[in-house]
Amino acid sequence: MDRSLSQEEIDGVFNPVQGQAPDDPGKNAVAYDFRRPDRIAEDQLRAIHLLHENFARNLASSLSAFLRAYVVVNLVSVEQLSFAEFSQCLASPTCLVSLAMKPYEGNAVLEINSSLAFPILEKLLGGSGKASAKIAREVTEIEQVVLDGLYRIILNDLQQAWLSIAPIEFTIEGRETELQLLQIMAPNESVVAIGLEVRFAECSGVINIGMPSIVIKMLRQKFDQQWSVRRSQSTLDEQGRMLRILQPSLFQLDARLQGPTVQIDDLLRLTIGDVLTFDYPVDRPVDFLVNGKLKYRGHVAVTGRKRVFLIAELNQPGQE
Repeated sequence: MDRSLSQEEIDGVFNPVQGQAPDDPGKNAVAYDFRRPDRIAEDQLRAIHLLHENFARNLASSLSAFLRAYVVVNLVSVEQLSFAEFSQCLASPTCLVSLAMKPYEGNAVLEINSSLAFPILEKLLGGSGKASAKIAREVTEIEQVVLDGLYRIILNDLQQAWLSIAPIEFTIEGRETELQLLQIMAPNESVVAIGLEVRFAECSGVINIGMPSIVIKMLRQKFDQQWSVRRSQSTLDEQGRMLRILQPSLFQLDARLQGPTVQIDDLLRLTIGDVLTFDYPVDRPVDFLVNGKLKYRGHVAVTGRKRVFLIAELNQPGQE
């Protein structure tokens, strides 16, 4: 039946569609910070955290022997900041050194708070290292030379910690008391800031390390390789645990003669007395399958009233 629609009916069909606002393609967009184009992944930050936890433990032992006092070192933070934000977190004045990271380009920053540097200087010069008063002044050139032994201890342990990722040689290139005077990075450049709390005697302070994110991003593949190697290593306890989990498992075992094929018509015409030739030598090993996968080769044998399979060789990948 031919029926024409009225104008009101046509408008009723299209008006709901016209009333809907078009989908905004940008509503699901994620804001991108162009000031930080070299941000690194969260999993890599976690790997850096684990790496510097090991560094903190080793540094505690090294400083205890160096200062002849019980030293506690705790990793308090690993985060990614702009160089300007990192600068604002540092005390002033303080002890700063610029570190070369050979063979990679770029410089890292090592900062030791005055609240920690002066008690260490006192301890190295024969004092008790106990803070009697807060000292708020710059470190002199002579005191910088005395602190060189401390820097060597820190950089050696830091280098050993990074050795599992890449052989990086940390060397001192410059010294300052104000971070702005080093001028090694742009304010918007991204750095990975590592904070370590150090306590000995009755004193405590913070050691801050700022490493350029662009260098750490270059090492992403090495972090992944190190993580995969760590995951592949298992202890005897882990192996025993996995064995206990697998012991109640069931497997389907099949010993098969991999002979010729036959068409279904020929198979249906077989009668009693017919002989099939497998063309399979008696001394040729039989395939032994575990859950349908070729695992071993060997021979079917008899022990008492039971049939058994005698394994002769392990199937190597690519031999199927």
